[in-house]
Amino acid sequence: EVQLVESGGGLVQAGGSLRLSCAVSGFSLDDYAIGWFRQAPGKEREGVACIISRDGSTYYADSVKGRFTISSDNAKNTVYLQMNSLKPEDTAVYYCAAERGFYITLATMYGDYWGQGTQVTVSS
Repeated sequence: EVQLVESGGGLVQAGGSLRLSCAVSGFSLDDYAIGWFRQAPGKEREGVACIISRDGSTYYADSVKGRFTISSDNAKNTVYLQMNSLKPEDTAVYYCAAERGFYITLATMYGDYWGQGTQVTVSS
């Protein structure tokens, strides 16, 4: 059974940090790209970052470059999103998604499987 479970969200003050985790099961990270997406109330879902776990290639939205880092621990079947220098506009529900393939970028990723999300709230 394919499952993706996000964790690590919470409430943090502007300038603070959080680390989100996406635990995956039912498939090998070596065969998939994993992406982080977010959706705030009244806004469309946007891609934040993705990683091709097989070779470590990463892609980031311009809005988070230099602040967020995506990484993969294939032995633990877990993908992380380290979020530093958080801003109120980062407030959203964050979702992880998996897509089978090796030539995926953030711009093209649609997700074959999705988690249920974790709330991130950044206070001003």
